[in-house]
Amino acid sequence: MYFRLDKTALAAVALAPAIQLSSAETILGAYVFHRHGDRTPKSIPPASLTDLGYVEVLDRGTYYHSRYIASDSPTQILGIQSEIVKLSQLAVTSPSDSVLQNSAAGWLQGLYPPAGAASNQTLRNGTTIEAPLNGFQLIPIAIQSSGSGSESNSWLQSAANCQNADISSNEFFSSDLYNSYESSTKSLYQGLSPVVNATFSESQLSFLNAYTIWDLLNVGMIHNSTTTYPALSNVSDDTMNELFQLANIHEFNLAYNESSTIRAISGMTLASQVLTALNKTITGNGKSPSLNVQFGAYATFLSYFGLANLTAVNADFFGIPDYASSMTWELVTNATVANASSFPSTSDISVRFLFNNGTSAASDNLTAFPLFGGSALELPWDDFVTSTQKFAVTGQEQWCQVCGNTTGICASSSSSSASASSTSSSGSGMSNAVAGVIGAMVTLGVVLGLEVLGLLAGGLRVVRKRSLAAAGAAASSSAVNAGDEK
Repeated sequence: MYFRLDKTALAAVALAPAIQLSSAETILGAYVFHRHGDRTPKSIPPASLTDLGYVEVLDRGTYYHSRYIASDSPTQILGIQSEIVKLSQLAVTSPSDSVLQNSAAGWLQGLYPPAGAASNQTLRNGTTIEAPLNGFQLIPIAIQSSGSGSESNSWLQSAANCQNADISSNEFFSSDLYNSYESSTKSLYQGLSPVVNATFSESQLSFLNAYTIWDLLNVGMIHNSTTTYPALSNVSDDTMNELFQLANIHEFNLAYNESSTIRAISGMTLASQVLTALNKTITGNGKSPSLNVQFGAYATFLSYFGLANLTAVNADFFGIPDYASSMTWELVTNATVANASSFPSTSDISVRFLFNNGTSAASDNLTAFPLFGGSALELPWDDFVTSTQKFAVTGQEQWCQVCGNTTGICASSSSSSASASSTSSSGSGMSNAVAGVIGAMVTLGVVLGLEVLGLLAGGLRVVRKRSLAAAGAAASSSAVNAGDEK
């Protein structure tokens, strides 16, 4: 049985000293996977980013500006523009989801804030054009089709469209672990009826809805006063802590299982994205993005935590990351680097993994953790590639095989992994271990930050503090009834 620490303990992940760079170290590039900010509950779709959530992601974007972008930062990414964004150096993606897209947009305002007069342009005739909104910088966000509406989708495995992952996650609901908690927590959930009976029936008040119930009450505790909702005063801090621990158990076991790793398909595809993007940074000779950013929700965090064996490093990794959390993979070297277009040999490049638990963290700083059950905070590039390839899903053909899908994008017998062997040249300083990865980037709709959660209908009717109009696609999925999740 997994032991889950409470939310306060989870914040302790960030209490370790922030990583200190040696004076000779250079950061060549980074990949950031980021959770959205505070939102309205999933059980009242469509979920919306709140004003608080907007502030949270803006603050985190500002932190990343100070770490990677600012010209006076000792951890500035090699060659990156410090004031006016150079779009070729930055790649940002998000599923078609209003909460995630708006979070990405707010985060980017912190990463590259309005540039003021520095963004003005002078025309040939001498006219000075002042950029709107004090030099607000327009940065595109690439939208992924898979995972659409994931923050309003109550059963996120369906958003992954991976048949075997769906089956694997549903197996949790017939496991001894699940049945034990379903039985032992019945009275706890039934006792919440006066607080959540506006949308939850008596039959829905059980461990089956562990995350949805906690999520709803968590939002209510943040946004609603007991004057408006007197029933909230009957929910103690101890009860919320217990509900949070149960939600951790529920969600981690839906996102990862050691004996059925296909359940972690979201972490597998994320691993492929990270590997491909970092490899392109290395081999791009300064022409590929050096900072890659993807927004997604917590199930992908949990899947990757399990796959990368981070749970062996700290039991807090069994827990749900808080709003605005992020995990980052940095390319670092101690070799002398002349400029951004002359990277060192891959034998001189390492990867460092860092995590920050968002609004639960005692510090804004990222904290380094060893990957894959090891002890080293920095892994040689080739070792990182070898370990990641053990579980990364690196192509459409492989995705179809492991998922057991035979329809849609998997229907054609000619479907392949984008010719993984066609770009096996190592003439760009690429190690043999990396050579087979370059062409294996999963196609749109497969290479995604997929989520592996089971979220159900119901919830307290909280005040909905919306922030930002939906930028692009509106989240339209409605909640799934408890009976639909087996």
